[in-house]
Amino acid sequence: MRKNRLSKSRGFTLIELLIVISIILILVGIAAGSYQRTIVRSRETVLKQDLVEMRKAIDNYTMDKQAAPQSLDDLVPDYLHILPEDPITHAKDWVPNVESVVLSPDQAGSGITDVHSASDKVSPFESTAYNTW
Repeated sequence: MRKNRLSKSRGFTLIELLIVISIILILVGIAAGSYQRTIVRSRETVLKQDLVEMRKAIDNYTMDKQAAPQSLDDLVPDYLHILPEDPITHAKDWVPNVESVVLSPDQAGSGITDVHSASDKVSPFESTAYNTW
């Protein structure tokens, strides 16, 4: 009789195992979604910082040389160490805005005045296209 009680109390039932596996899968699904949102948020932060730095470099170049840069490569190496990669498109495919606006009366030529991402994707957090930032 004692042997019969021990054999029934060992191990888990199939239902118990299914419940535990289901709970684990739900937790993994929640963690994966949170991880993906964190990745997108960090790429957006890098994009914003890269745009600020490139715009600052364009302004500094224009003020120093009294002419706007004709390409983004003109900013390297004096104003930017390297031309950054767009974190959304994973390429150096920035879209420069070329205008005939002058920043100072001494400025001799026009050229690039602003830069944007080439991505037409929309930010899930701000609901605006990345190429409008």
